[in-house]
Amino acid sequence: MIWVTFAIGFWLMAWWINIQIGRSGAPWAGLVMPALFGLTLLILWEGMVRGLGINPVLLPAPSAIAQTFAANLPTLWGDLVQTVVKGALTGYVLGCGAAILTGIAVDRSPFLQRGLLPVGNFVAALPIVGMAPILVMWFGFDWQSKAAVVVVMVFFPVLVNTVAGLRDTDSMQRDLMRTYAASYPQTLLKLRLPAALPFIFNGLKIATTLALIGAIVAEFFGSPTRGMGFRIATSVGQLALDMVWAEILVAAVVGSAFYGGVAMLEKMLTFWHPSQRRRA
Repeated sequence: MIWVTFAIGFWLMAWWINIQIGRSGAPWAGLVMPALFGLTLLILWEGMVRGLGINPVLLPAPSAIAQTFAANLPTLWGDLVQTVVKGALTGYVLGCGAAILTGIAVDRSPFLQRGLLPVGNFVAALPIVGMAPILVMWFGFDWQSKAAVVVVMVFFPVLVNTVAGLRDTDSMQRDLMRTYAASYPQTLLKLRLPAALPFIFNGLKIATTLALIGAIVAEFFGSPTRGMGFRIATSVGQLALDMVWAEILVAAVVGSAFYGGVAMLEKMLTFWHPSQRRRA
């Protein structure tokens, strides 16, 4: 029980330190507090596993996960390239790009507004576990089928946000552009797309998570002998839960970096928007 006592004591000490840092109002508090909280959770996790003698098949300790991570870096890197770079990123770029272009067409065409958007809401509600095996059979077992799953998952959230953003300008702003004799492409580039950027980036940030989930889940239904979903499925069958958690760690880090990159791009391109000024 020494480990349990140590973990609880560290938790209480870190809680008190976090309170003091929060009261200080220091500019670095926003970085230190989450880092200290995460470290506390890891130490509490390690202490509970060791102190209570939890079976590592059920829940491996963070130290065991770290050892597996360090010992399998080449394998984890190969899985990351297969799943994230080839599958998730390719599908994300294709799906989001197609969604933005389709959103512009929908905004231009009342027929598509009445016809495509209801169909899009229906397709967006389809479960991935039903769509993934079909797309794997259509596009094969390599990364192309995973990219296709990602395209289906990210397309409609980005489409809906793009259409909503393009409608965000009011009639007075559009009338002003008409008084300047602006064409539709000029109005789109100078008024409507800039106004839609906050909505589009909302869809893009949602799509970062969907893309990674879609690529990993699709690999459960067929994959070459590499990939994060393939490794998780085979490791579970071998009761190698430390490898499963190592893959989860990679997915969490990559997913957070992916989301953070899109959020940083949003801040650069929509610095003028009130939401960004409030954050600053």
